[in-house]
Amino acid sequence: MTVDRRWVVHKFGGSSLADADCFRRVAAIVEELPEPRVVLVLSACRGVTDELIGLVAKAEGTDMAACEEALTRLQQMHEGIAAELLEPVSRSVFLAQFEGDLSDLRRMLQAVTLVRSAGRDLRDLVSGFGELWSTHLFAAFLEGRGHRKPVRWVDAREIVVVEWGPLGPGVQWAQSRSNVARRIEQDTDATLVIPGFVATDTRGLQTTLGRNGSDFSGSIFGALLDAREIVIWTDVDGVLSADPRQVPDAKIIDSLSYSEAMELAYFGAKVIHPQTMAPAVEKSIPIRILNTFAPTKAGTLIVAVPSSAHVVKGITSIDDVALVNLEGAGMIGVPGTAHRLFGALHDAEISVTLISQGSSEHSICFAIPGDQAALAERVVRRAFAVELRDGQIQSVELTGGCAIIAIVGDGMAGSHGISGKLFAALGNVGVNIRAIAQGASERNISVVVDRRDTTKALRAVHAGFYLSPHTLSIGLIGPGAVGSALIEQIESQAARFRRDFNLDLRVRGIAGSRRMLLADGAIDLRRWREELDQYGELLDLDRFAAHVAVDHLPHRVMIDCTADAGVAGRYATWFAAGLHVVTPNKKANSAGFAEFLRMQQARREAGTHYLYEATVGAGLPIMLTVRDLRETGDGIRTIEGMFSGTLAYLFNVYDGSVPFSTIVADARARGFTEPDPRDDLSGMDFARKLVILGREMGLPLELAGVEVENLVPEELRECGVAEFLERLPAHDARMRELHGAAQREGRVLRYVGRLTAAGKATVSLEHLEAHHAFANMALTDNVVRFVTDRYCENPLIVQGPGAGPAVTAGGVFGDLLRLASYLGARI
Repeated sequence: MTVDRRWVVHKFGGSSLADADCFRRVAAIVEELPEPRVVLVLSACRGVTDELIGLVAKAEGTDMAACEEALTRLQQMHEGIAAELLEPVSRSVFLAQFEGDLSDLRRMLQAVTLVRSAGRDLRDLVSGFGELWSTHLFAAFLEGRGHRKPVRWVDAREIVVVEWGPLGPGVQWAQSRSNVARRIEQDTDATLVIPGFVATDTRGLQTTLGRNGSDFSGSIFGALLDAREIVIWTDVDGVLSADPRQVPDAKIIDSLSYSEAMELAYFGAKVIHPQTMAPAVEKSIPIRILNTFAPTKAGTLIVAVPSSAHVVKGITSIDDVALVNLEGAGMIGVPGTAHRLFGALHDAEISVTLISQGSSEHSICFAIPGDQAALAERVVRRAFAVELRDGQIQSVELTGGCAIIAIVGDGMAGSHGISGKLFAALGNVGVNIRAIAQGASERNISVVVDRRDTTKALRAVHAGFYLSPHTLSIGLIGPGAVGSALIEQIESQAARFRRDFNLDLRVRGIAGSRRMLLADGAIDLRRWREELDQYGELLDLDRFAAHVAVDHLPHRVMIDCTADAGVAGRYATWFAAGLHVVTPNKKANSAGFAEFLRMQQARREAGTHYLYEATVGAGLPIMLTVRDLRETGDGIRTIEGMFSGTLAYLFNVYDGSVPFSTIVADARARGFTEPDPRDDLSGMDFARKLVILGREMGLPLELAGVEVENLVPEELRECGVAEFLERLPAHDARMRELHGAAQREGRVLRYVGRLTAAGKATVSLEHLEAHHAFANMALTDNVVRFVTDRYCENPLIVQGPGAGPAVTAGGVFGDLLRLASYLGARI
């Protein structure tokens, strides 16, 4: 088999060479490399270049004492590494050279203190010592370890020739190729150790390659040697799909094109600088990003044609930008306006980050760094002073406190719906887009948003393109029978939803009637009771809601499993805070009609979701049926049925042999009734359901307008729950009489509600024939009969369990999953 003998260039950054242990780690990596011919390009040890640059500034300030302190730190660092790694002979050689360099440095710094100024040549000379020291140290160490091949130190200054211009250092390729041919034999098998960052200018003087210069050196040597691959070793596992400080679920991108990497780098992603990639791009040399501290990780491969299946590779941002908007009718159809605008900005050395212009030419909007905002406004007003005076241009508007969010991916070109998905992801979390820009290549779509929304926007968009889980920050209020059943259901399915649907149902708060449990991450739902008892704090619903609505989790939902009107009264406030609401609590939708309308208006204005399927029929699709009938144009004439699983259970079970009060107490213990059974027996819970259905039909129904037969004896309506249950047996005789009367007629007792399109609503205890549809049901079934324009001769019937914690919790869980789907999760 033919062995590929092309060079492979490995560049190690400063974080990979921080101390002696790091040197050992790098040496171990080098010794395991499979390539037959290896070039090692090294940065200075971590922090050394900054220390050297700082030396010049201290000398310009004539602070030689501070210079000596810095020189001592540098001396201790390098002598310490040499003492740990090098054998006596090689250590002596290194230290002799190192001490000579320090002496030269002192003389240069003393000269700077005399003139209080340092030219660029001197700065380049001083700042380049770090790479010389690190590479001499490493070459000696690698050789002393008995490396399998000869180790040769190569001086980059004798090979790379550059000329500085407006765009930075330009490589003089012809001269550099001639130098490399003379200095590096074509057939050598030696492992080459080369200092990065340093080079020689066309005058023969030492210079540097600027910031990211060592990466540039790696790319230059890859091109000069026609390398098979360039490997950049750093302290991360590869190029991430987003900044992990803002998007904790950011993923390593397996492969990128050169263009994608350049786009991401421009917007601040931790990728090698676009300019440093240029030599490799010109020669189509693959660039691989690997982690020195986790060398077995796959990393990221940057190539001409990547193999990754992701359409969008990364989402990134630029913080602290300002928008300038130039607007006026006098700009329409006038050639040269943009030239004048951007020419003036160029002359003022103002960098334009993004440009957005409508086809009408009525306005031009552009983004600039925030610290240049005031200057830019003055420049634009001066450039168009005449047009502003004459009214041809109406305004120059400056908007600060902005950020740019960009999605990047070659696969976006020709892919349908990418922009729509981006805008939907932002819209779903209430992020306003101020400006939009997209190049004809379709590789990048950028939007400008308020800076305070940056993290929320990044996370929403990242999840929107399935690069991280769709996370719902959940706060649950009311962990009683229904609430605790819901918690169990979420816990049992959470792992499956995360695995199969990339959906993270993150319960971050649980609130009881007196105490609440908050978690920055997720509450352990297997131990929530113990944690609430042990770590719970006094209930504060304002603080609870603020915790759930934390900005860095864009999708936030409150689940109200109480029957409390006070909690329901907070929905409008929660909507305004960007919180969605899911609930089986009937109080909000059956409150006064004006209050109900205000709540719905608050929801519409906030653009949030409100799901309440379980308010009527627990887990049955009753509300969904009403909505579907109306939205498809069917006219609902009447709705009638047994809307209370509680009362259905009571009258299914009650046959006169067991006292009615005993059945009520047993039903309460099973969780079939409300905490106060009078809410069921009074017919008010039933009536609330009719009001909710009526309003869903578009009727302005009030609770007071429902005719209700109250089954609670009048003298028991005002006492406490315990007293009610204690005194109820005294009234068993009345219910026994009613049952007996119905039985004598061959009928059964059923508590039935009726609602007409005219708005007439009644709830009463009726005698129904034994063959009636409502007379033959399972214990807790709800049965609802819809008579509509379409379903008139054969009414539509929905029937099934309508009470019990598990089925009600299931209805709430279904709404929660619907919400996740509305927010972009693929379920």
